[in-house]
Amino acid sequence: MRKFLGIIPARYGSSRLEGKPLADICGKPMIQHVYERAIETVDDVYIATDDVRIVEAVESFGGNVVMTSVDHSNGTSRCLEALEIVNQQTGKNFDAVVNIQGDEPLLEPVQLTELMESFDENTEFATLVLPVVHEEDLINNSEVFVTFDHNKDALYFSRAVIPTVRGVDPKEWMQHTTFYKHIGLYAYTKEALAKFSSLEPTNLEKLESLEQLRWVEHGYKIKVGITEHDSIPVDTKEDLERVRQIMQKLV
Repeated sequence: MRKFLGIIPARYGSSRLEGKPLADICGKPMIQHVYERAIETVDDVYIATDDVRIVEAVESFGGNVVMTSVDHSNGTSRCLEALEIVNQQTGKNFDAVVNIQGDEPLLEPVQLTELMESFDENTEFATLVLPVVHEEDLINNSEVFVTFDHNKDALYFSRAVIPTVRGVDPKEWMQHTTFYKHIGLYAYTKEALAKFSSLEPTNLEKLESLEQLRWVEHGYKIKVGITEHDSIPVDTKEDLERVRQIMQKLV
């Protein structure tokens, strides 16, 4: 059995929504909503940040937090540093990480269970996908689509709709196949996380602006778990207001 550590990378800076981890949603900062949902499923969860404002906010609600370097270019390398810090501080020797997006306050805790359960003894890297049920998702520029083989190993991730149904009007595509969109949750072994962080960025990764393609293009496998639960990432003020309205109905 893998010993999973949940890590929520959190940056204060954002090109579209500055300070979004601390954005208020029904009286709590967004990062607190994510943390409280994650801790329902993963026994040990830490927020990893490079900003003292986030550290203070997390400490104020009693969450676990570690301060990481300001030099990380992505959440994956921040997770590696956080894992090393937590293992050293706690002595628990976690051997796998669940990378939890800090901008998804409507995260369904069961998604984390589904992700961890997709691991077997040969899995190094796993993620979640969701079957597309709404046609408008196929024209949503913020979605990422995934194809995978019969072993549920990812073949490709793209911001374009994949696969293409040749010779068929796009409005009829969903009648011919099931499309899958990517849910931005990852889990890795400690060794895979270190390996991933050491790999050179690849051409496909740069073209699609999808860092998971680095792992695939270097010839490694990503196991795909299938969930029925969607989420709403907060990237803009409009997203934030939508989530606030949903949360108000749940309170």
